[in-house]
Amino acid sequence: MLKKIPGAAVAFLASTLAASAQNYPIKPMTMIIPFAAGGPQDVIGRILAQRLSEILRQQVVIENIGGAGGMTGSRRVADAPPDGYTFGIGSVGTHAQNQTLFKRPLYDAATDFAPVALIVESPIALLGRKNFPANNFREFVTYTRANQGKMQYASAGVGSAVHVACVVLNYTIGVDVTHIPYRGTGPAMQDLVGDRVDYMCDFVATAKPQIDGRTVKGIALLDKERSPVLPDLATALEQGTDVQTYAWTAIFLPKRTPDAIIQKLNGAVLETMHTASVRLRIAELGSTIVPDERATPKYLSEFVKSEIEKWAGPIKAAGVSAD
Repeated sequence: MLKKIPGAAVAFLASTLAASAQNYPIKPMTMIIPFAAGGPQDVIGRILAQRLSEILRQQVVIENIGGAGGMTGSRRVADAPPDGYTFGIGSVGTHAQNQTLFKRPLYDAATDFAPVALIVESPIALLGRKNFPANNFREFVTYTRANQGKMQYASAGVGSAVHVACVVLNYTIGVDVTHIPYRGTGPAMQDLVGDRVDYMCDFVATAKPQIDGRTVKGIALLDKERSPVLPDLATALEQGTDVQTYAWTAIFLPKRTPDAIIQKLNGAVLETMHTASVRLRIAELGSTIVPDERATPKYLSEFVKSEIEKWAGPIKAAGVSAD
């Protein structure tokens, strides 16, 4: 996968980094968001970066690097120097689903990163174009089964969490609908609002404004419970079909990053997530901040492994793959 570094070089690098970790950080840092600006992970990342900059007293500069379902930007994190000055936002798509969906992933999500913290979990909603001839999930299933050959669904790109959400949805209800991938949530949503595609799955964070504005039609929440920010949107489970998909957001550093730096960044992330204004903003997005005991590097390391295994089943069962 990634280039191997000679043992002597690794030892020298480790000693150098360990020495510099005591004063970390002493210069601006880069947060790589592996998706286009304006998407749900970008929104969460920007909320985090603003408060992190204050806590660490160094500017956290955001760099959006999209492509390959988020793998292009995540690979940039994996290849960065392990000095703590480049870290990235990871998701269920970039660090779990892509490991099975893609025939040749650009990295091993379980071994090519230093986990820092799981921070947020987010529900996903099924949206239809505003003139979609179904007003609830039962009607959606009936209509889609009868018209699947002429329908299209949009996503933020092949391998994105919202793409896999619709893959699982389509497999569960037994339909084969043409997938139209876009370069981010924004363009996909734009075409759904413009009635150029039939439906898409999306984070509640970016779906809510469109549902509230009635530019799209909320069909169902693909979660076990309703969202506090969309209380009138029934779950698919309530409407007779158990379809549960979700997304999460986490922070990753390059592997071989010294533990002192990992712990320093983890502490700053926890302090960020305890900030009242941050908690309020995340809640307004319809997302949930994970408890502290699930926000440790050790927990995230095991969580990524379990998520890769969990999503391998439905992805393989659906028979989808990407180059």
